[in-house]
Amino acid sequence: MTRPEDRGQAQGRPDAHAHGRGDRHTHNEHRIGWAALLTGAFMVAEAGGGLLSGSLALLADAGHMLTDAASLALAWLAFRMAHRPADWQRTYGFHRFQVLAAYSNGLTLGFIALAIVYAAVRRLYEPTEVLATPMLAIAVIGLFINLAAFRILHGAERDNVNIKGALLHVMGDLLGSVAAIAAALVILWTGWTPIDPLLSALVAILILRSAWSLVRETGHILLEGAPVDLDVRTLRQDLVASVPGVEDVHHVHAWSLTQDKPMVTLHARIADMHDGDGIASAIKAVLQKRYGVHHATIEIEREACADHHRGC
Repeated sequence: MTRPEDRGQAQGRPDAHAHGRGDRHTHNEHRIGWAALLTGAFMVAEAGGGLLSGSLALLADAGHMLTDAASLALAWLAFRMAHRPADWQRTYGFHRFQVLAAYSNGLTLGFIALAIVYAAVRRLYEPTEVLATPMLAIAVIGLFINLAAFRILHGAERDNVNIKGALLHVMGDLLGSVAAIAAALVILWTGWTPIDPLLSALVAILILRSAWSLVRETGHILLEGAPVDLDVRTLRQDLVASVPGVEDVHHVHAWSLTQDKPMVTLHARIADMHDGDGIASAIKAVLQKRYGVHHATIEIEREACADHHRGC
């Protein structure tokens, strides 16, 4: 077991580290809140414009913005939930709710993209009249709204998976507005209405690709996968080579509570003459400095591993 003072030295002022994360989360929370308000307000106008003009691009983008507004609200709620303290049932607190929100947003984006592709195919076989002038006007307004929302989120912590999910939603809206503007101009100049569903399908395919990337990343975290920048094979060798007295490192488990909260547990076998508490502190210092791990549980062993019968 490590002494409290050793843990404090090894982790390098965890209170200051947690305070910095809290400031970033509050900053992210405010930006997502404003983006959700902008998206939800314009969604109503765009849906009305799509019905008025008969544009599938506008209606598809309005439907996308409806789910985006809900998804951004969910992302905002996730940051709010992360402020709640841990309790006896949730000893890590509610930080993982951010990953759940991002995972849900990725799935939502995928379903939206598939629905838009389906609607576009149907529209190609059953073309309808499109009023290009109101379609163009509303799409231009939507472009500015989406640019504003994107700029708001662009200033947030973009490595956060919850922010990534929100940015993907807004990026999808932005591309949808660009596609609607392009389709309206083509229809005004040539009268060729199939451009509307074709561009809608193209945007949907781009969204689907990004959605899959987000689902894969957040799913890895939810499955307790090792952080992408932490190789436990290298970690074992590094600790044996860099911490005097460590003879072997095994039973290593690495995962992430959220993308920026990696965690590690491991067993370290040491020589009899070395101080176990000092070695545990040295291991924690290496994990923090080289791997960014501020939460580690170290079990010191001097003989056989107590968990050997479990595959240790």
